[in-house]
Amino acid sequence: MTSGRIKQLALAAMAAAWPVLAQAQDPAAGPADPHPWQLNMGQGVTPTSQAAYDAHMIMLVVCVVIGILVFGAMAIAIFRFRKSKGAVADTSFTHSTKLELIWTAIPVLILIGLAFPATSGLLRMYDVRDAQMTVKITGYQWMWKYEYLGENVAFTSRLAREHDELRQSGKTVTAADAPHYLLDVDNALVLPVGTKVRFVLTADDVIHSWWVPALGWKQDAVPGIVNEAWAKIDKPGIYRGQCAELCGKDHGFMPIVVKAVSQQEFAQWLAAEKAKRASAKPEAPAETPAPAPAATAAATPSDPPAAVAQAG
Repeated sequence: MTSGRIKQLALAAMAAAWPVLAQAQDPAAGPADPHPWQLNMGQGVTPTSQAAYDAHMIMLVVCVVIGILVFGAMAIAIFRFRKSKGAVADTSFTHSTKLELIWTAIPVLILIGLAFPATSGLLRMYDVRDAQMTVKITGYQWMWKYEYLGENVAFTSRLAREHDELRQSGKTVTAADAPHYLLDVDNALVLPVGTKVRFVLTADDVIHSWWVPALGWKQDAVPGIVNEAWAKIDKPGIYRGQCAELCGKDHGFMPIVVKAVSQQEFAQWLAAEKAKRASAKPEAPAETPAPAPAATAAATPSDPPAAVAQAG
């Protein structure tokens, strides 16, 4: 078989595989929630998630091309140059120092080329400088606590009560009962879009892991240690996640919901939360006035008998 024929077969295989790849990376399904028969990772809604998606697609295409070439060459060698057709091993080909150097150098060059975008992406993931706000996340068994540092706003977020009741009811839960079963909470983490948010994560009891796939990262929450991460959400929406560390018997019932809103809507929400917490504070008891000093006459002891007699 000529080299031109081999190239034609390789191009035909790539053309056949490309519709599958295109379907796998179709963004029409939405960036947030997974969907039935979804084959590829989601693109996400942050620069971090987009960088991870781009790197993933580059590596996927490289791997597909390598696979087509390698398995194509194997198929040709197996079926065209088999012993039953009188084929004789070409020792000059299999023991060629030049070819061995080539097929060793090419993978090394590919790995070096892929290392640059991967390394730059990792460096960006941990660069929390120039953050415009900070949220502290604390993991508990089995809920999350969110604190907007500097804003005096904090609350806990746990599995929605109706979902908790459904999971303990013993019935088979369907999408009609709860569209996002075990992925809804009583208090969502509200964040503004277009704002670089710094997260500091820790835990109170055991190791947890805060993971929202649409944000493009997950970070462990470890007792006694503070880890950092950041996100800049591009699109408003509801983004769901879960604890990704086996943290105890209710590990599977520790969801995360991030509600991304416009900056104006976030400012209104934050002001309302501050007002709510200010009104909920108990009023300070009124100061009890100090008792009036007793009258001088009342405090004066009775005149001695001698004084009385003298007055008489």
